[in-house]
Amino acid sequence: MAESNVGGRDRLARALLATLLTIIAISTLRKGKRKTGLLALVGAFGFGFNATTCFCGLNKTLGIDTTTEK
Repeated sequence: MAESNVGGRDRLARALLATLLTIIAISTLRKGKRKTGLLALVGAFGFGFNATTCFCGLNKTLGIDTTTEK
């Protein structure tokens, strides 16, 4: 399993963004705006994955680690 590189406020922000994008996706899909809704849904899944697993591939590539040291 990959080493954690998302933590603290970063993890909370990603979870909130996932929730917000899910709401946007549902709202826009109901209005018939499929492209916008699907893009928001993809973003929601991405941020949700990052928040749940505490890992972000882009953070790893850029050498960013937002976990707190113990």
